[in-house]
Amino acid sequence: MKRWATHQKRWFAKWHLYLGILAGAIVAVVGVTGSILVFQDEIDRALNPHLLTLKQVPEKKQPLPLDELLDTFRREHPSTKIDYLLMENDRPDASFVIYDYSKDVAHFIDPYTGKLLGSRSFKSGFIAVVTSIHTSLLIPVAGQYLVGISALILLILTISGLRLWIPKKWSQLKQVLTVNFKASAKRQNYDWHNSLGFYSSPVVAVLSLTGFCITFSLLVIPILFMMGGKSPQGVQQLLAAKSVYKAGQTPIPIDSLQHILHNHFPADSRIAGIAFPADSTGNYRLDILSTGLPQSGKRGMLLIDQYNGKVLTNSRNDFMQAGNAYLSWLTPLHYGTFGGMPTRILALLGGLIPLVLFITGFVIWWPRYKKNKRNNGKHKKNKVRIENLPAGKAAYFKMQVRRGFIYAFWLLVLSAACGAIYGLPSGLLIRPAAFSILFITPLVLINLVIALLVMVGQLIFLAPFRGINLTLVRYFSWSMPIALVFVAVYYVLASLVLF
Repeated sequence: MKRWATHQKRWFAKWHLYLGILAGAIVAVVGVTGSILVFQDEIDRALNPHLLTLKQVPEKKQPLPLDELLDTFRREHPSTKIDYLLMENDRPDASFVIYDYSKDVAHFIDPYTGKLLGSRSFKSGFIAVVTSIHTSLLIPVAGQYLVGISALILLILTISGLRLWIPKKWSQLKQVLTVNFKASAKRQNYDWHNSLGFYSSPVVAVLSLTGFCITFSLLVIPILFMMGGKSPQGVQQLLAAKSVYKAGQTPIPIDSLQHILHNHFPADSRIAGIAFPADSTGNYRLDILSTGLPQSGKRGMLLIDQYNGKVLTNSRNDFMQAGNAYLSWLTPLHYGTFGGMPTRILALLGGLIPLVLFITGFVIWWPRYKKNKRNNGKHKKNKVRIENLPAGKAAYFKMQVRRGFIYAFWLLVLSAACGAIYGLPSGLLIRPAAFSILFITPLVLINLVIALLVMVGQLIFLAPFRGINLTLVRYFSWSMPIALVFVAVYYVLASLVLF
């Protein structure tokens, strides 16, 4: 067992080192920009008060009805196409924002008069640039996937770092939890890397997991729906529902959307934004916020026929619990808004930590790299093939599957603990813990598919010539039980009323 623990730690160390070198700089940049975006609304208002904050709010006066508001704007700006209307009703001094996607322009209007306060390109400005760096590194298309893969690497770095952090003896626990300020600078740097990595791991793990799920939503959402018994085609049909056009018909009044909302959502719900039909068969999409958990509000969605007001898709009824959890909890978990100011501060600090760990990790690695280079030290690997194992193939595979169940248990506990600790300052433990497990399950299933493909490829193409590689056997035999455990727990959680 001791020999296995040593081998396991060496294996985790290699992953931790190579992935840190590969993606450390990218993760640091994405983390710092993410920390800025935690307070993006406050920063944007401070930098652009003339656009986002009204100088005077009329006393005892309500915002104009939406039809009147938009008619006033259209009369003065007939060339502007209204694609989306953003309404921040929780602040009486907040402007409304009209987006014209064809011109990449956002127009800020006074909701009490309909007058234009100013305009700007929604692709420029400080927050827009920071958002672009955070989501794509300013690289079109490929940058988005690079960021998503880097988020996955950060998650692996966090897990492998926790394994490396575990001391050999309980007597060494204080040593790995604190920084010895009396030690040398080299030792202090090592202590900082160890202790900061440990204390920040719950938040960093959730941030990286949710970042991956946001980036690869086109992959994650269908998996969640399939696990709820809906096909990917069914998801596409729900989101691509069309209005029924007949010659001579005119769209319903915008003000009627409010009545439709309250017929299908609780009375405390409000419209946060309206996406307007792109063509004659397009629909209205209402982005809805309701009070409750998360503290940033429960999110919902209605797709409405633009001519007869028929509800085409209702997220409350048409999405299973995991789908509604994705809609309401994923982004708040990523930016810390789910628990108010305490969790936002944790998210801000969690975004800064990868930069610190990258610097301290580099300081640890560089002297070792130079020393190994001088020694020209390549350690000989003792390659053992599965065919040569005394216990045989079947026994080895069973042993690895048992270890896979052990890994599954600890990964499950770790996932729940990370979510619970993240929400602890705001008194939210159960939901963040449960949703952390829900959101990591698609990742576990993707991993199983990759492991299966790798195993089949090995058996077909490599085994006849080079034998079976033990590392790939372990990868597959661990992936199976991990997937089984997470899927089982997923369905248990999905049956509970968490949303």
